[in-house]
Amino acid sequence: MPRGGTFHAPALHYFNFMQSFSLTLPGQIDFGRGSAQSAAEHASQLGDSILLVRSRSAGFADQAVRDLEARGLRVRVIEGRGEPALPDLETHLAALRADPPDGVLAIGGGSVIDLGKALAALLPQPAAPLDYLEVVGAGRALDAAPLPLIALPTTAGTGAEATKNAVIGVPEHSRKVSLRDARMLPRRAIVDPALTDGCPRDVTLASGLDALTQVIEPFLSARANPVTDALCRDAIPRALEALDWLMSEENPAMRDELAYASLMGGIALANAGLGAVHGLAGVIGGRTGMAHGALCGRLLVPVLRANAAALASDRAATERMDWVLRVLANQFGVPKRDALDAAQDWIDAQGLPFIDRPDPDEATRAEWVADAAASSSMKANPVELGTEALMQVVNAACADPRA
Repeated sequence: MPRGGTFHAPALHYFNFMQSFSLTLPGQIDFGRGSAQSAAEHASQLGDSILLVRSRSAGFADQAVRDLEARGLRVRVIEGRGEPALPDLETHLAALRADPPDGVLAIGGGSVIDLGKALAALLPQPAAPLDYLEVVGAGRALDAAPLPLIALPTTAGTGAEATKNAVIGVPEHSRKVSLRDARMLPRRAIVDPALTDGCPRDVTLASGLDALTQVIEPFLSARANPVTDALCRDAIPRALEALDWLMSEENPAMRDELAYASLMGGIALANAGLGAVHGLAGVIGGRTGMAHGALCGRLLVPVLRANAAALASDRAATERMDWVLRVLANQFGVPKRDALDAAQDWIDAQGLPFIDRPDPDEATRAEWVADAAASSSMKANPVELGTEALMQVVNAACADPRA
């Protein structure tokens, strides 16, 4: 059961003048229980031919197919299996190019929504997918507008329903990289927390830690702005309390809270970026195949420790970190100085796996750190972390081989 309670934080004052910023958002956001029932109605406005991208476990997708067909729409279905990889993406594109759909409806976790976003983005393009991928490809801007897409998440974690990128695995390079364009934002994001009810505990833990990370990192980001600050300051305590509660028992109200925090995280990261947790997670996930959310959960506290140690001379950034530590301390009922220890103890107690598949030696860990330096997420970290600091982060997230 949750130990925290409502946390009322004082305002943060560190801008001399109002900061300039711009916001990118989905075209429309529908949030609330029952909102998924309108999916077919909204999808029918995209055209007569719909591509439904779904996960195997997304039971609501079966109803969506029936509802779409009842409206006389032509429906083709692709089942996403795990995190999307470039070879599978290329296979799907080849099968669809001769007769592309008018729009895409993605129902599933973050990986399924990313697959739907990637297909919607790449089907109209004249060049090969690799040309548009960051880091391992040319990073070319999309030549044509993506197909319209509606996203319905069935897990609370990635916030992919509100982001302008899709994460794609590239096995040839053992990396996960982004396909990114502001036009990839969904035409409509439908967040119905009822679709997350009964989500398995291990999935809830990993995806929930991703959601938590994605409201903490944008808040600490070097690119944070007043709007993302407001969203994150509201969502961080919600995510903590909800995830703590859901590890003990199922609770629909807490599912609502976590789904809301995940949505806010998607909006925040799309506008303020992330940080070293995601910079490392993209590389390590590509090398090990470990689930993204579990990686974020393992890296979160070590990165917060590293950032806190490196931020001592930056007053504004230190105030932000201090606020996060006070929220953690409030949730776990400990003094602020013990907040990170308490958070790590809680994560360990929930059974989150360590990075130990296979057991990475020091040379492997050093490669991860070197490759992570090229990640776009690293650019938003509130302070530049050197090789030694990042090695300490990775070492803390890996299982002790003597255990």
